[in-house]
Amino acid sequence: MALDTLSTEEALAVMNSADSAAVAAVAAERSNVARAVELVAASLGAGGRLIYFGAGTSGRLGVLDASECPPTFRCEARQIQGVIAGGSGAMFKAVEGAEDSVEGGAAAVDEREVGPADVAMGIAAGGTTPFVRGALARARQRGSKTIFFCCVEKFVGEPAADVVIRPLTGPEVLTGSTRLKAGTATKLVLNQITTLAMVRLGKVHENLMVDVRATNEKLRDRAARIVATLTGINREEAMNLLDDAEGSVKVAVVMQLKGVKLFGAAEILERHGGVLRKALEE
Repeated sequence: MALDTLSTEEALAVMNSADSAAVAAVAAERSNVARAVELVAASLGAGGRLIYFGAGTSGRLGVLDASECPPTFRCEARQIQGVIAGGSGAMFKAVEGAEDSVEGGAAAVDEREVGPADVAMGIAAGGTTPFVRGALARARQRGSKTIFFCCVEKFVGEPAADVVIRPLTGPEVLTGSTRLKAGTATKLVLNQITTLAMVRLGKVHENLMVDVRATNEKLRDRAARIVATLTGINREEAMNLLDDAEGSVKVAVVMQLKGVKLFGAAEILERHGGVLRKALEE
């Protein structure tokens, strides 16, 4: 209540304490997040998609998470998508009134032809965003599995969903500004869902991102370090091996440890659904 009278360090202490509460609130929802992970992994493994629907901060966080998955996990952009009320322009500038349209949410679902193979996740910190409610209702009509994320207690008339995740983050330091604690909780949950779904799909070996897509020098260096770590060769050798493996960490590792060429390594991985651990155990 006295935020405007505190010193900068005092105000930061208040915000730090509030942020810790957001982490605890997410931990309390672990079982529901686990259900969401399994739902998403099953969908992606069967060729379906995870599509986030949100407005404002919630929508931006969905787009952010979706955009980071292809380089990290070598998945196709279509597999994980983020939809924000007001369209792509709303990522950078508020689009007034876009979140208030139930019809807009339903239309976004229809536009992407969401169906039984997919998972639609509605993100609405306050729970009542019409765009999200419209999207979830339409997704269920089309047979999609649904996840509803909010940061409020259960309320009459909330959207129906297969899984509900509700970290109760409580009042914000700046009253009503859900880009703070609620935004932090949202980012944490989205991180958990996509990261662990990809682990379930064999895109991680130990805790290494063995499906990284080396699209720049930083990621190429990371890919080489992963190959070196898993095979025991030096960085220069790993770089050369990656070139021979057409940039694939998994293929490079199998080539080195199994003593095979490119196509032989690819065949071994294919026999095991791309799971490196199983390929190395053959």
